Parts: sequence; C-alpha cells; structure tokens
Amino acid sequence: MSDTKERYEYLCQFISESRKEKFERNVLERTRYITLVVEDIYQAHNASAVLRSVECMGIQDVHVIENRNKYTPNPDVVMGADKWLNIHRYNGHENNTIACIRELKKQGYRIVATTPHTKDCLIEDLPIESGKIALVFGTEIDGISELVKQEADEFVKIPMVGFTESYNISVSAAICLYELTKRMKKSNVAWRLSEQEQEQLKLDWVRASVQRPDLLEKEFEAKQ
Repeated sequence: MSDTKERYEYLCQFISESRKEKFERNVLERTRYITLVVEDIYQAHNASAVLRSVECMGIQDVHVIENRNKYTPNPDVVMGADKWLNIHRYNGHENNTIACIRELKKQGYRIVATTPHTKDCLIEDLPIESGKIALVFGTEIDGISELVKQEADEFVKIPMVGFTESYNISVSAAICLYELTKRMKKSNVAWRLSEQEQEQLKLDWVRASVQRPDLLEKEFEAKQ
C-alpha cells in the first residue's frame, strides 16, 4: 500500500463512514480532461457560482487569471465548493493571461474561448475526442481579452434565441460544462483521473474534512 493510501486510510478514522463513501464515489467521476479558465472575473457572486457549477460537474481544476481583479468567492454562495477543487491562481506574472495559457498548452490542453467569433462553433458541436479542453471565460462586461482571442485554438458559443446579448457568466459555464461532460462520458476518451491522482485527491479531501490534519499526520508518521 502506498504512503498516500495509508495516510488516507488513517485520516478516515476521524470522519464518518458516509463521508468516506462519498469520497470513494465522487473521485470516480472527477476529470481533468476538461478544465475551466476564468479571466478577471470581479463579481463575487459570479466567481462563487462558477465554482459551484464546476464542482457539481466533476471538473477538478479551475485556473484563475487575476490581472486587474482579484478572484474573491462569496462563502454564502460558493457553499464550500472551493474546498473540493484545485484552484490555480495566476497573479504574479508580468502577463498572467499568457502565463496561464502557456502552462495549459504545456499540459496538452486546447484553448477554447467562449465568445461569438467568425470561426466559432456551437458548444454541442465542439469535438470532444480531439484532445483535452481548457474552456476560457472572460469578464462579465467585456468577455475574454484580445490576448486570449489571439492565443485560442478554437472558439465556441451557446445558442440563444432571445433579445438579450448573452447569458450570465455562471450560467454560461454551467451550460457549457453540462454539455461537454455529458458527451465526454459517452465518448472513448480516457477522462477519469489516474489511480495515483485519485489517491492524492482523496487524501486532499480527507485533510480538508478533519481538524488539524497536520497533527494527525504526525501521529501517523510516529506509528510507522
């Protein structure tokens, strides 16, 4: 048994059996095949609602670009969703947007920008099996930056039939992620986390569920 798995089993003594069962069940539905990128979102309600949608859809990673605006979720709206996610913040670079995009491309993601564009496609027509997807959303008013438009590999839009110009960003994210994850799970792509990733994620989750996990892990190490 790996050290990660042993630590997880040890810490599970301090949570309920139902919580452990939820870890074991939910980790099988987590994916990094699709990830979400948000650029300069500034409204706390939107920031929080996006995280809730991401977590509920089983997307594990969120990449947050903070150029002008700090990403500050509202705890009353996020409802603890951020505790179960890996949130990667880009705020210490000369250009945080390009730093994020380069990192995602290095990891093999296609940069898919959400915006009406001459070369866009509807979200239901975006190919799933062409490679991992990093779905990028921009600010509430201006949308994605010109830099994202220049660096994007593909563009998608959500069909609309009303007079309003666009959906709220949290609604847009939920619609896109529902459509993509539904088709992803019906496809032949290897979308689940590796066994090693699942073990690490469960350990992260149980650490977030107990009080003073550092002390408990010291106890674990002393018994080895």
